[in-house]
Amino acid sequence: MRRSDEYWMKTRLDFDSKLEVRHQTARLVIRKSTTRSASGHLHSCSAASRLQLLARLKMFSDDFSISQLALPAVSVLISFLAYTSQYFFYHFESAPLRKDEIWKINIFAVCIWICYYRACYVNPGRLPEDRKLATVDEQENDRRTGRQRWCRRCQAYKPLRAHHCKTCQRCIPKMDHHCPWTSNCVSHFTFPHFMRFLFYAVVGMSYLETRLFERVSIVWNDRYLPSYLGPSIVQLAHLFILFIVNSVTVFGLLILLLRSIYSLAFNITTIESWEIERHETLVRRARVLGGHLEGPGGVKVQIKKQEFPYDIGIWSNIRDGMGGSANVLSWFWPLAATPDRRSGWEFETNGFEDPGTSWPPPDPDRIAWPASQTLPNDSQLPESYSSARETVHAFNRRKFDDINRQRPFSEVQRRKRFHDRFQQDNYDSDEDRGPGPVYGDDPDEGEESWRNAEGERLGDFGVDEDVEFYDEDDVPLAVLMERRNQHR
Repeated sequence: MRRSDEYWMKTRLDFDSKLEVRHQTARLVIRKSTTRSASGHLHSCSAASRLQLLARLKMFSDDFSISQLALPAVSVLISFLAYTSQYFFYHFESAPLRKDEIWKINIFAVCIWICYYRACYVNPGRLPEDRKLATVDEQENDRRTGRQRWCRRCQAYKPLRAHHCKTCQRCIPKMDHHCPWTSNCVSHFTFPHFMRFLFYAVVGMSYLETRLFERVSIVWNDRYLPSYLGPSIVQLAHLFILFIVNSVTVFGLLILLLRSIYSLAFNITTIESWEIERHETLVRRARVLGGHLEGPGGVKVQIKKQEFPYDIGIWSNIRDGMGGSANVLSWFWPLAATPDRRSGWEFETNGFEDPGTSWPPPDPDRIAWPASQTLPNDSQLPESYSSARETVHAFNRRKFDDINRQRPFSEVQRRKRFHDRFQQDNYDSDEDRGPGPVYGDDPDEGEESWRNAEGERLGDFGVDEDVEFYDEDDVPLAVLMERRNQHR
């Protein structure tokens, strides 16, 4: 009996030990599997986080543009010149900051800040809804000239002197250019603020230049004295940086101000100066080719010298360019009102040309339709039908045919460069136009890559070159029907 008890006791211990081993093994397996699943979850979470971070970085890189740093950079430059200069003058013992300098520098700084803010944030203009269809006078003018001003981006008629900005994504009235330093278009509504900003920046920094030059002269005259009697190394470096930065900036802005004053005096925008030079080139080309240039499909376009129509006299040009007011003091007032929003779409002309002429002058390389497609007249407009049902059915049939037919000239037609199309002995139409590249560097680009004497092409002014250079396009059928209704 004792042996049996010992046997059963031993058997039970062996069973308990095996059971404990199994429990420990199971716990170990569970712990390992838990650890593995947790590490896998953490790995998947870290991978998802990395993907999300990369997506955010890509989104930021796509949205970010170097032009976004323009406004902060200009603001830092204004603050550096206006305020750190006063700090330097205050601690410069040989010529400390005077009370009149404090007033003048800060008054100029306030004027600069106000004008710069308005040049950046005033709305440059938008085509009103009632201007998306041409007026009766504009339609008659289009019939006489055989031209159609139609913006494919805005799906609207392009008013006189308006251009489609590729950044603002709309047609801008009397667009001068899209300024990268204001991140805004210089247009009919923002040009007065832009001019006042340039004026106060040049005048204010010119005054600061005289104050800096006074301190530089003192330092130069005392150059043989012991160093402990003069300014410290930090002050000398600060003065040197202020003087160089201010000198370079005021020189660049002075050139820009003089050019803007010239444009204001003759009522010519930067884009229109490019158009004038382009027109002069076409006149030289046509003079060699018998007075005509060939357009798409072999159409002959007569090219003759045409005067710029919007130069109405220096006084009137400056008055209209600075907001339409004859009060000279308002031209310099930083808080002057923005031009009336109802203006900017019609402009007075000098009457030097026939009433039927339009600006810019005809350019055969900008025509985007074949020779067989001319501007429809009244006989080509949709006919009248006996019933409304018949009218709707005919309209749907024309629309279906219009969508499905092949239209090789409905999109942008990039014509070959003029020199590639016309190779003649001893002939170069642009040889007398002055220095500068004639075309862009890309050989695949067409005539739209033509550059003026300063090396600028149309897209360099911020406009959408595809819809600006090839801007004479087919007017949609619905617009033609609207035109027909207006003539009833």
